Amino acid sequence: MSQFTEYAICLLLLTGGAFTLIGAIGLARLPDFFTRLHGPTKATTIGVGAIVVSSVIYFSTLGKGIGVEEILVVVFLFMTAPVSANFLAKAAMHLKVKTTDNTRGQPWDQ
Repeated sequence: MSQFTEYAICLLLLTGGAFTLIGAIGLARLPDFFTRLHGPTKATTIGVGAIVVSSVIYFSTLGKGIGVEEILVVVFLFMTAPVSANFLAKAAMHLKVKTTDNTRGQPWDQ
């Protein structure tokens, strides 16, 4: 395995770990439902996606071929996380879930 490949894998793992950590902190620390919803969806799509892409690079450089399962995981994450977050946000808007006072842009209260 080349040194460039190792650096790319390390960069993707660190990026994925950082986004996952920031998403978990956002889920625990943000004040209301809508802001808490934002953190984990970014952690899922970017964080876990980067980790799985690093796994694809690692195993493809070892000569085991490109893992179709890993690519399918990334595709399903990219398809389902934004859609489910959108459904959750719309359901919360229809249920009139309360937000914090300093939340900007509330067009559904009109």
